[in-house]
Amino acid sequence: MNSFLLSCESTVDLPFSYISGRNIEVLFYTYTVDGVEYDDDMGRDPKALDRFYGFLNDGKFPSTSQINVYRYTNYFESLLKLYDGDILHIAMGSGMSPSVNNAVEAAKSLEEKYPGRTVKVIDSLCSCGGYGILVDLAADMRDEGKPFEEVVDWLEENKACIHHQFFSTDLKYFKRSGRVSGAAATVATILGICPIMHLNSTGHIIAYGKVRGKKKAIKTTVETMLEDVSEGNNYAGKCVICHSNCIEEANETVELLKKTFPKLPEIKLSNIGTIIASHSGPGTVALFFIGKPRVGLD
Repeated sequence: MNSFLLSCESTVDLPFSYISGRNIEVLFYTYTVDGVEYDDDMGRDPKALDRFYGFLNDGKFPSTSQINVYRYTNYFESLLKLYDGDILHIAMGSGMSPSVNNAVEAAKSLEEKYPGRTVKVIDSLCSCGGYGILVDLAADMRDEGKPFEEVVDWLEENKACIHHQFFSTDLKYFKRSGRVSGAAATVATILGICPIMHLNSTGHIIAYGKVRGKKKAIKTTVETMLEDVSEGNNYAGKCVICHSNCIEEANETVELLKKTFPKLPEIKLSNIGTIIASHSGPGTVALFFIGKPRVGLD
């Protein structure tokens, strides 16, 4: 029996079948279009992503919101009733959403209601597939029988080592969310420029470079990974590629990764979920891996 119950949110952007297969509980974000609320589906319904991109093609902009204290409270309480051990919830990073603050508040109130029970919330400082890697690492340690406190301490000490390196070929949605200025987005579109971005040490998106064309963007993204891992070409850790409706560019990135890092045991390829894609739009390829601490990346 596992020593604690592990939980996350749907924005890990790995398939639900994989996450549930690892005995990880999930709280789903939602988005809204025309007053109708939809789950961040994680691939449970094969038609869900097509419906989402259909909205975008029709010029409908999905709205997203943080998970409130009420939903966290109900969710955590259901887990407390399901399982009699400690609960470790890894939340999407505060640099992307303030929801984690609501999770902490809900956990505190439930610990008062259920004396002797622990509901620990960790701010992952991660998003998308990087968030997925952190949760996957926690599941590895849990399955190895590591004690609850040791896993919590390790995650807090190492969460900033999960790198998020990405580029986009369509800046319309980054412009809309304020992550790239309107003028920069217009110029980039005209000149075919792809901004090179990452999450900094506090989990915020930083556009720190730009290249012309998709091929160069892919090359730069992989070269940056080579700089950020201690093992160089010998890197053999976890690696995830997520994309928003641009499978061709994602596959090209995977092939270059295989050539650059021949010892990689596996490269997980997954879709960017509807919550992240509501802000990135189509045309984003993101690379996630374990590297040197994300310090001084502002």
